[in-house]
Amino acid sequence: MLRLKTSSKAGVTGTRKAGFRAVAGIFAAGLLLGGAVQGWAQGSVAAQQKPATVPIAGSKIALAAPVTYDNKYELFGGFNFQNFQAGQDLRKRMNLGGGEVLFTYWLPGKGWIKNLGVGADYRFDAGTTPVNPNAGTTSQSPTTNGTGINNRPLVWLNTGMLGAQYRGPKNQYVALNYHGYFGVSHGTFDKSFRNVNSNVDPFSATGLYTNRTKPMAALGGSIDFNVSKKWAVRISPDLILEHFGTETREFVGVSGGVIYRIGKR
Repeated sequence: MLRLKTSSKAGVTGTRKAGFRAVAGIFAAGLLLGGAVQGWAQGSVAAQQKPATVPIAGSKIALAAPVTYDNKYELFGGFNFQNFQAGQDLRKRMNLGGGEVLFTYWLPGKGWIKNLGVGADYRFDAGTTPVNPNAGTTSQSPTTNGTGINNRPLVWLNTGMLGAQYRGPKNQYVALNYHGYFGVSHGTFDKSFRNVNSNVDPFSATGLYTNRTKPMAALGGSIDFNVSKKWAVRISPDLILEHFGTETREFVGVSGGVIYRIGKR
C-alpha cells in the first residue's frame, strides 16, 4: 500500500497541495454533475417508458435501444496525458502522452453491487524531459551537453494496474463513475544514452532516475457520454500517485476515448 511521506522541501509541499487541490476540484465537479444527472434521470423516466416504435404512414420505425447499463463487460481505449518528474531533484517537470486500455467486468448482483466493476488498466506514456543544467561541460552542439546526452532525453513509462470502478448517477445520456487503480509502473530513462562519454555516469550527470519498476496509483472519476446503448465517449481525470524516488509524489493526468459495452448480466 502506498504511503505518503512528509518532506521539508517547499517544492514538494507545493506539489502536494496542488495535487490535492486538483483532485478536490475533480470530485467537486463530479458531485455537481452527479446532482445534475439525477435531475436529468428523473426527467427522462417518462421518455424511457415510451413505446419502442413510432407508427408513420402505416409503417413502424424503431427508435434507438435504451441505455440500460446491464452490460457484463466494458472495454475502454483512448489517449492519455499526464505530467511527471523524471528525477528526484530535477527542477522542472515533464509532460507525457500516450495511450490507455481499460477492461472492466461488472459484478452481478443487486443494490450497490450491480454498480461495482473490477478493472484491469494498462497505460503507455512517453515524453522528453529537461535535465540538470550543469550535466557536463557544454559542447559545441546546441542540443547536447558534455556527456553526449541530448538535453531533453526520452522517457518511457509502462504502467499496469488493477482496481475497481463504481458507477454513480446515470441516465440515458450520461453517467458518472468513480475509480481507483493500484499497480506498478516501469520507467525507462536511458533511451537517449547513446555515444555517452565513458568517464561520466549519465544518470548522475543528468539527474534522471535509473531504470526501475515502482508503485503507482490512479484515483479519480470519469464522465461517459452515451452515443448508443453499446458506445460512449469518456473523459477521465486522475490524481496520479507514484513512488519512483524517496517519497510519494502527486501528479495530474487525464484520458479521453471511447467505450464499447459487451454482453449482458
